Amino acid sequence: MPDSKYLTAPLLCLWLSGCAPDSGVPEMMDGYVAQVADALDLSPSLSKVAPVPQIPRRRERVLEMPDLDMSMLDFLSLYGCELQYVVGEKNSIMGRVMQPLNRLRYETRFIQAAEDCIPEAEREGVKEELGEAIESKSETLSIALWNATWGVEEMERLFTRSQGYYPKGSDDPVVAELSAGVRQLNQTVAGLLGGNTGEQLDYVGEVQQRWQAEHRAGQLMNSARLLTMRLDDATALLIERTETDPLCPEEGDGKLPEALGETYVTAYANGIETYLENVDEAREALIEPLSELATQQADIMPAAFQEWYRQNLDTENTASLWGQLDRAVASHARRWQRLLHQCGVSPGK
Repeated sequence: MPDSKYLTAPLLCLWLSGCAPDSGVPEMMDGYVAQVADALDLSPSLSKVAPVPQIPRRRERVLEMPDLDMSMLDFLSLYGCELQYVVGEKNSIMGRVMQPLNRLRYETRFIQAAEDCIPEAEREGVKEELGEAIESKSETLSIALWNATWGVEEMERLFTRSQGYYPKGSDDPVVAELSAGVRQLNQTVAGLLGGNTGEQLDYVGEVQQRWQAEHRAGQLMNSARLLTMRLDDATALLIERTETDPLCPEEGDGKLPEALGETYVTAYANGIETYLENVDEAREALIEPLSELATQQADIMPAAFQEWYRQNLDTENTASLWGQLDRAVASHARRWQRLLHQCGVSPGK
C-alpha cells in the first residue's frame, strides 16, 4: 500500500478535473522531493497543496452601470444629429441586453456623437443637455471599461483552475499571443481612461476569444502554488541534513556524494531550474500585463475582486502567490549553496 502522502498531487490533479495528462509537472516536483530525500538519506514528506482560489464569480466582478435619465435619453433621441441614431440603437430590444464590450462601444460612441452634436445645436438648452450628458457618460465610462475587461465571462476561462499546470518547455506561442493581446488592451485602457474615446475596440473581441480558448493564467497560478510547496518541502530536507547531521562534516575536501551530485545537476539545475525559468518568463509575459490591466483600474475595482487580486495577481505584493514563489525559489537556492559549500564544492563543478 503506497504511503498516502505520495497521493497528494494525483488527488489534486483529479480535483482540478483537467490536469494535462502529458504535463508531468506534479510527477516532476514530487519526484524531485523524493530524489533529494534519497540523496540525503532522509524520508520525504509532501505537504498538502491547497488549490488556488478561483477568480470571483462574474456577478461579484460586474459593476452596476448607471444610465442617463430616460427623459433626457428620449429628448436626445429626437434631436437630429448622429446621437439620435446612437440613442435609438440603445433603446432597441437588442440594445437593452448589450454584452459588456458592446456597452463600452456604445458609451464611447455616445460621447463622440454628443460632442459632434454640440456645434450643430442652435438652442442653448440643447447644448446644456448635451454637455450634461457628456459629463455623465464620461464619469461612468470607467465602469463600462471595467465590465468590458474584468467583467466578461471569458476572463473566467483564462483563469480557470481546471486545466492543470503550465506545460514544460520554452517558446510558448500561446502565452505570446495572449501577452500581445493583453498588452494592446492595456494601451487601449490607458487611452480611454485618459479621455480618448476614439480608441479602437474592434480587436478586443478576438482577444477575449483567446481568453475563452486558452487557460494559461490559471495554469501558471496552479504551477506557482505547486512549485512553492514542493520547493519548500525539498528545502526542509536540505535544512535538516545540513543543520542536524551534515553529509560532509569536513569542509573543503571537494567531494560530493554521487547521488547528491546527480540530484543537484540533473534534477535541480537541469530540471527544476529550467521549468522555473519557463514559469518566470510566462509570468513576465502574461501575469504582469494582466496585473497592469487591473491596477490601471484600481479606482473602480470591486471590493470582492480586490482581495483576490492582492493574493493571486499582484506580482509586487510579497505576500501574494508570486511573492511566496519568489521566496521559496530563493530559499531553496540558498540551501543548496550552503550544502555545496559544506562539502567544499562550487556550484559550477
